[in-house]
Amino acid sequence: MQKSRKLTALMICLFFVVALAGNFGAVAHAENKTKYDIGTDTTFAPFEFEDVDGKFVGIDMDLLAAIAKDQNFEYTIKPLGFNAAVQALETNQVDGVIAGMSITDERKQSFDFSEPYFDSGVVMAVRKDNDTIKRYEDLKGQRVAVKTGTEGYTFAESIKDKYGFTLVPFDDSSQMYDEVKTGNSVACFDDFPVLAYGVTQNNGLKLVTDKEKGGSYGFAVNKGNNRELLEKFNAGLVNLRNNGEYDKIMSKYLGESGKGVAPVERGRWELISASLPALIKGMGNTLLYTLVSLLIAFLLGLVFGFMKVSHNKALRGIATVFVDVFRGIPLIVLAFFIYFGIPQALDFKMPLFVAAVLTLSLNAGAYVTEIIRGGIQSIDPGQMEAARSLGLPYRTAMLKIILPQAVKVMIPSFINQLVITLKDTSILSVIGLVELTQSGKIIIARTFQSFDIWLVVAIMYLIVITVLTKISNRLEGRTRRG
Repeated sequence: MQKSRKLTALMICLFFVVALAGNFGAVAHAENKTKYDIGTDTTFAPFEFEDVDGKFVGIDMDLLAAIAKDQNFEYTIKPLGFNAAVQALETNQVDGVIAGMSITDERKQSFDFSEPYFDSGVVMAVRKDNDTIKRYEDLKGQRVAVKTGTEGYTFAESIKDKYGFTLVPFDDSSQMYDEVKTGNSVACFDDFPVLAYGVTQNNGLKLVTDKEKGGSYGFAVNKGNNRELLEKFNAGLVNLRNNGEYDKIMSKYLGESGKGVAPVERGRWELISASLPALIKGMGNTLLYTLVSLLIAFLLGLVFGFMKVSHNKALRGIATVFVDVFRGIPLIVLAFFIYFGIPQALDFKMPLFVAAVLTLSLNAGAYVTEIIRGGIQSIDPGQMEAARSLGLPYRTAMLKIILPQAVKVMIPSFINQLVITLKDTSILSVIGLVELTQSGKIIIARTFQSFDIWLVVAIMYLIVITVLTKISNRLEGRTRRG
């Protein structure tokens, strides 16, 4: 009982340390006002995407770099994906967003925008060998892919009832294009420069309609916040237009005919070898987050596992609530709540590493709690009674007699939880975690080679999980023999 209380107090202190660290980071950030965190998309070429060297490039990235140099401020890019970037801005996790973000009246309710830096428009594309869909009327009864939060989505939604088609939403442009290339949807809507650029990069589609009049892109900050950053962006944009740098950037990616960057032709093996460094780095992040999270989850499991088998009803109740809450909330919802919800409510910035580890640890900790409870309760209660009758204290009996036997029962479940947590890291790409799955998505956004990249990603997961399972099985065998 005394040990359980000490462990509980230790975990409470741990959470206070995390909260204080977040607040300290917020204070430090406030003191250094010339450096900003800027959120962006990861798969919106030619505005933002990752090149073969792992650098984020594109119209937005080059504009931001040139403006920062002109206005003498520093920044850190947070490649979150469009939806996550917008949520991060709403919750003050980033200071600004540049992600091909259309200026709309609805968004003006929540954000302050810079002067427009690009005038866009919406166009429809189909698979390059599709000769039956040529106009909106041909979409009747069909599925049409769109990217959430974009002008293309808004336009498609405005005409879907008139022309009788169904929308299929995606978070990434590359996924939307794959939907059309596989034939699951007959067409997609996206911003003209993005689709036109993709066609020149052999994305497997072709444009079939004229550009619809669209809105303008702007740099966004949270409403009423970071006015200085917004003013610097506007001033820098004016200077770039006047000195010709703006036109150079546009020409670099679009050119006079929209073909500013020639496609890089690569064979399958050349593509894979060029992509391996980024994928290996992503796998390294996956393993790091998995191991750190499981260590914390194991500590949580010990605390709440002992509480679950305690004779104290209050401790059992607390442990039951912990398990029910964090085992019952979907991991993606928990990630959003921790990374976006809590910082907004408490008004501080939470590092992505902390948010990811907390999410995985709390989720896995709930399952580890049940593993430990089940392992302890699987041991014949008579052994504890016999130990106590011989005068052994409860703590000693638990550590010396019950736990050694229970561990042997728990090992298979621990191995299974290791594999589950490793795979669960892929879900956290929704909050911008660049692990193996997200690394694959970023590469596909540049190369449009889904089959090859996803095959390599799947093989890497398979190899790592198989190796870890074999190691764990051997450890289990030794433990059982011991």
